[in-house]
Amino acid sequence: MELQVFRQVQIILNRIILETFLSNNFVLLNNGVAFVAAFVGTVYFSKFKKSEVKYFIYFLWYVALMQFFASYTGFVNEFEFLKPIKELIKGTRFEKNYWPFTLFWSIGAVVFYSFYFQRIINNAIQKQIVKIITILFVLSSMGYIMIWPDDLFNRAIPFIKIFGGIVILLSTVFYFMDILKSDSVLTFYKSINFFIAAVIFIWWLVTTPVVFFEIYFSASDWSFVFLRWQIFLFMNLFMYLAFAFAFITCNPKYDKL
Repeated sequence: MELQVFRQVQIILNRIILETFLSNNFVLLNNGVAFVAAFVGTVYFSKFKKSEVKYFIYFLWYVALMQFFASYTGFVNEFEFLKPIKELIKGTRFEKNYWPFTLFWSIGAVVFYSFYFQRIINNAIQKQIVKIITILFVLSSMGYIMIWPDDLFNRAIPFIKIFGGIVILLSTVFYFMDILKSDSVLTFYKSINFFIAAVIFIWWLVTTPVVFFEIYFSASDWSFVFLRWQIFLFMNLFMYLAFAFAFITCNPKYDKL
């Protein structure tokens, strides 16, 4: 009985420690790992400068800087010298930081990945399909924002997240189909494009369903807040560290389909 109580107390303490750690370090870890991937890509830029991967390295710097900028809500709460800015945005639409993540990640990242896969997919029809669905995605996303502008500032927009996920999944599936039809299937694990496709496929597949529960993302439900933080932090660690690993181990000569 005492052992059971001890284990329950230990579980509670571990959870408190984890939640405290996440609340204090989430922004640093989440942003830092993106800069790590961008930095490693830059170190190995010469290896990939003649391939399409150079665009991906540029994109990683865009993501790292975007995440840093989009974390302004955490910075104004953390640093005393930014208190005037905190007071300035208090009660305005910019008090929450949903809008930069929606515009520059949920839309911007999807557009980049569509562009990237259109360059590495061989099948002309599949390229055209990805291009058309991306155009529809951008137009419908902009239309949604114009009709319901408040959603841009107050929540992650399910329509955009789901439609963007469809674009990503379709693009990666087309790429995987190309691999299966070519001799590259024998050396796919040496291709950085395969790593990129596999990693973002998994990332979008895991994180997209979270948008259905965004209604619970508030101070009134800290259990969900910490669960969401854990999902995104661990998936971001997985994604960016996998990219860094791929820059180090992969060779562009294996990217040809």
